[in-house]
Amino acid sequence: MNTPRFDAPRSESRRRAPLLDVAVVGGGMVGAAAALALARAGFATALLEARPPAPWRVDDEVDLRVVGLAASSIALLHDLDVWTSIRESRAASYARMHVWDARTDATVDFDATAEGHAWLGWIVENNLVQWTLWQALEAAGVQRLCPAQVTGYEAREDRVVLELEAGDAASLSARLLVAADGAGSPLRRLAGLDTHGRDYGQRGVVAHVATERPHQHTAWQRFLPGGPLALLPLADGRSSIVWSLPEAEAQRVLALDDAAFCAELGVASDFQLGPVRSTTRRAAFPLKLQLADRYQAERLVLLGDAAHTVHPLAGQGVNLGLRDVVELRDTLLAAREAGRDIAAPHVLRRYARRRRSADTLDAWSFDALGRIYAWQAPPLVAARALGVRLVDRLAPLKRRLAAHAAGR
Repeated sequence: MNTPRFDAPRSESRRRAPLLDVAVVGGGMVGAAAALALARAGFATALLEARPPAPWRVDDEVDLRVVGLAASSIALLHDLDVWTSIRESRAASYARMHVWDARTDATVDFDATAEGHAWLGWIVENNLVQWTLWQALEAAGVQRLCPAQVTGYEAREDRVVLELEAGDAASLSARLLVAADGAGSPLRRLAGLDTHGRDYGQRGVVAHVATERPHQHTAWQRFLPGGPLALLPLADGRSSIVWSLPEAEAQRVLALDDAAFCAELGVASDFQLGPVRSTTRRAAFPLKLQLADRYQAERLVLLGDAAHTVHPLAGQGVNLGLRDVVELRDTLLAAREAGRDIAAPHVLRRYARRRRSADTLDAWSFDALGRIYAWQAPPLVAARALGVRLVDRLAPLKRRLAAHAAGR
């Protein structure tokens, strides 16, 4: 693979650009968490983002995009001194998860209290997490460059030089470049890193709904022939839905009026929480599985969606990204303590090997689970029901599944 280089000659401004330890490109939840974690660990860090996050305000409507944060993510946010603020602003814990199959009566129930925990996870708005992290960056010493657009980079022997959209004078040097710039990552393409996966031909329809019965601090998930439906507890008593549907069906559902949508959603949820009384506006996003073939290039690593995107049925996308952050921080700390170059190939290979192995296992496990629940032939449905019942009855297996999902 050829090292990415600029066509323009090196200018005096580039030679004099201050050398940082790490430049993180992408200010979403994972990128902002990475910049904050690395700065708190003592690395000179810059965060580059094309546009600042919208301010989060308690009087605003709840963001349609929510995330289910597992124990591993809560632990990181706690270490970064932002979790208390997030939790006290607007967050809902859930202690139970009820999963059931629309074709059979097979169910699986997970209960945190059975394992001595107070909760399985927390449902939080994406923009609340991002905004809280963004606000913490300056105090941690992170150099925020926003708006900033990386148009190219050059990997040299001891550093990476980034070219910014503003022109030749706007350049930045760092020992390590972290690409946290999303599923369509321009930096991943510049580095020549390929991806593989598949398009599910589905969209995830999201909305917040009020139901006749309370959510009981429980995450509900029903597997339907067209895809899973999740109802997740919100702090205000409503539920956030993520309804995976084939493309054409998703477009039809989005076009329904509120009354018709509530009626169809009630049927789809088997009226588990009673009739659906009201809904917010609806939105949808495409579903796909995508894994980078490699997580590293010369003086560059991938993080979060730039490295992996998974089906939302297990709600693990952001949690996997935040586990990337922890692994990268710990890997760089170990390299620094050993007196090594933090962006040396063997250092980055350690991070890439560990995270890609874990992410690949999880991604294809979620994919397999979706395929299994898509089975419609009677013998396969019967086999699926038997397997689900066995999982529910085998406490050690269920405990292990819950611990893995939580990252404990």
